[in-house]
Amino acid sequence: MIPAEYLAGLGAILFCIGLVGVFTRANAIIVLMCVEIMLNAVNLNFVAGALHHGDVTGWVFTAIAIAIAAAEVAVGLAIFLALYGEHESISFDDITTLKH
Repeated sequence: MIPAEYLAGLGAILFCIGLVGVFTRANAIIVLMCVEIMLNAVNLNFVAGALHHGDVTGWVFTAIAIAIAAAEVAVGLAIFLALYGEHESISFDDITTLKH
């Protein structure tokens, strides 16, 4: 069995990769994928905490976080489709109406 410390470390590395991707990318779909990487890293840390403490609380939080992530993807893609229909682009650099 993999120790919980290794899982927590992997979760921290994945979260940092997702955070760098959110701050450095201009394409909205790639930013949304980086946010999903960050959410999966948090889920991995919830599972690592549950394994470390020997209870199911982390598993419950993980199930709730997965449901929230699914809703976030649905809303995000709907917003991106609306932006593409209006501006013909989903790049954050091309869309200036969000600043006003």
